Amino acid sequence: MKVLITGGAGFIGSHLAERHLSMGDDVEIIDNLSTSDITNVQHLESHAKCNCVIDDILNVEVMRSLVADAELIYHLAAAVGVEYVLQNPLQTLTTNIRGTEILLELANEQKKRVVLLSTSEIYGKKNGHVPFREDSDRILGPTTVVRWTYSTTKAVDELLALAYWREKRLPTTIVRPFNVIGPRQTGRYGMVVPRFIRQALLGDPITVYDNGEQTRCWTYIDDAVDGLVALAQSDAAAGEILNLGSNFETSIKDLAIKIKGLTNSDSEIAFIPFSETRRNGLYEDLVYRAPDLEKIRNLVGYDPKVDLDEALRRIIEYFKK
Repeated sequence: MKVLITGGAGFIGSHLAERHLSMGDDVEIIDNLSTSDITNVQHLESHAKCNCVIDDILNVEVMRSLVADAELIYHLAAAVGVEYVLQNPLQTLTTNIRGTEILLELANEQKKRVVLLSTSEIYGKKNGHVPFREDSDRILGPTTVVRWTYSTTKAVDELLALAYWREKRLPTTIVRPFNVIGPRQTGRYGMVVPRFIRQALLGDPITVYDNGEQTRCWTYIDDAVDGLVALAQSDAAAGEILNLGSNFETSIKDLAIKIKGLTNSDSEIAFIPFSETRRNGLYEDLVYRAPDLEKIRNLVGYDPKVDLDEALRRIIEYFKK
């Protein structure tokens, strides 16, 4: 099979490329390296079945050629990361909306199978300690809070994909990942696990925003890739929206404590109010976010295996190397 991965030099995309190459597939990657790193895929460049194109998904002619060659398309290319979005809201809007529009237009010309990565940010700031279902209502903050730019662009992407499915029968599956972690993820744009690990290994203060009582469910990259590949291979997943995550829930404060212990670090854990950060006024944090996984379990038998402690141990070893 010929597989195209937009954003394939990123954290998730590079692992997805490795998996498909191990399955014997031909893989093409397109990435403009705006929030990714070429070192993520340098080890794949010599692979006879892998081709990496450094270009932008907004380049219609390049995309037309890549889409024409593909049988399966994973659309991961997007402006990502809290810090990047806060600093580049206009680029976030353009890349995430127009880029997806171009991809779907081209895929529709030849009815190519598309797996579109959305985000758990879709759900917004819904209150209550109840896991999010795919049909849950969305509750967002005001448009003056830049944080909601990313969630809104991904909602538009989902609406575009669903419209192509309903009106054109373009086989598209929408996936909402929850806090995927693993080797190659960078803390440069606000990702908390690599940031905490780097701080702990350097002996710097582990900086927790607010009181650290916010909870998240952490998904190891191997489990996430298992789910993505299974959904791509499922005809029943066409036209569907599915959560992708785990039920390995912990608070940000407890995450910092775990990482400090696993690294044998002497770092202090420092709690910083949002009012003292550059996110002040631009960002609202979410107290709770966890997925309901019933739908993806029933559809493809998805069952994440790597718990948080094991995931952290693997990532720490990666950082040490």
